[in-house]
Amino acid sequence: MTDRRSFIRRTAAMLGSIALHQNFAEAFSLSEKPKSFIPGPTHPEDDFWRQIRAAYAASPNVINLNNGGVSPSPRATMDALDYYNRLCGEAPSYYMWRILDEDREPLRYNLAALAGVSTDEIAINRNSTEALNTIIFGLSLKAGDEVVLSKYDYPNMINAWKQREKRDGIRLVWVDLELPSEDENYLTNAFASKFSEKTRVVHLTHVINWNGQILPVRKIADQAHKRGIEVLVDGAHSFALLDYKIPDLGCDYWGTSLHKWLCGPFGSGLMYIKKEKIPGVWPLLSNDHPDGENIRKFESLGTRSFPIEMAIGYSLDLHNFIGTKRKQERLFYLKNYWMEQVRDIPGINIYTSMHPDYGCAIGNFGFEGKKAAELSGRLFTEWKIHTTSIDWEKVNGVRVTPNVYTTTEELDKLVMAIRKMA
Repeated sequence: MTDRRSFIRRTAAMLGSIALHQNFAEAFSLSEKPKSFIPGPTHPEDDFWRQIRAAYAASPNVINLNNGGVSPSPRATMDALDYYNRLCGEAPSYYMWRILDEDREPLRYNLAALAGVSTDEIAINRNSTEALNTIIFGLSLKAGDEVVLSKYDYPNMINAWKQREKRDGIRLVWVDLELPSEDENYLTNAFASKFSEKTRVVHLTHVINWNGQILPVRKIADQAHKRGIEVLVDGAHSFALLDYKIPDLGCDYWGTSLHKWLCGPFGSGLMYIKKEKIPGVWPLLSNDHPDGENIRKFESLGTRSFPIEMAIGYSLDLHNFIGTKRKQERLFYLKNYWMEQVRDIPGINIYTSMHPDYGCAIGNFGFEGKKAAELSGRLFTEWKIHTTSIDWEKVNGVRVTPNVYTTTEELDKLVMAIRKMA
């Protein structure tokens, strides 16, 4: 059994290593081509990022600028996913439950290292919705308890809180915001001013998906904790994008999707609960120790996709190769690269901050009198630029989200298209 298991693991490691190394061998050969084959760089690191692009199966025909919805996985991750699927298909119950089930712990260790927390504080699941809904429905709240949240939070989380309001009689206290904002005091006070003696939880979206606004989560969390209020953070658009560790946020609970900026397989996520808070959260799905202190009580999913879990590690490898700080700086550069060139167009609305403390990869623009869906539709129909339209609260624009494989030439085409639409 041990020899066979070792063989399987060595085979999987070798396959992933070959896939990754082949991609980079192909990528780094770019630097050996004559300069005439490579457009002149507009940034000192452009050649490095062209090499990273080769690690992805990026379409040469469609410019994908909706990475904020879900990001593609690197080639190595897709190869690993295919390999593990085929392996499990040979003898499912053996390979899934006797081999791969044990490999969740090394993955947990590596994810915990990136998140800056203990392995006893994170659970691997399927997405932000599952992670945050587990906490929202697992907290012991009673009728009359208040939860402070924003109108700009993600709909799945808003609906979860509304369901608790309808079922349990809790009271939702809404924060309205004028965005984009670069006023830390304004953003902090917008939430803190809603706190009362009945407030039990504040729900914070670290990076607002509609327009990329970064909230000063730590400042708000500190104000909450002074009043004994617990802090839940939606980190769907910040993890593996912004250079931080979960403890930096000062939160009690946190959830994210790994298929966004980590570029993990579709349907992979992560949940964090502060160690001492774990016994007080009920699992969304049943467990034999529902009030226990083991974070793994939240992983009682029944039959799950083991191949998806195992393939996460390959995306994590590429992310660590790049480095979070370097990725954040690059994506902030790309967002400002296109926005700088269009922000002075008459009639344009820019819904995203260009300051590094308040915006990073996600940008959003619109035109007076034009519906966002019309603009997004034209971008794809006329120029094959894939974006998404946003019509939410006071934001009526096109969300543009590049990723590490996006080139400045692709963004030049976006700028040209926006100018023509104007």
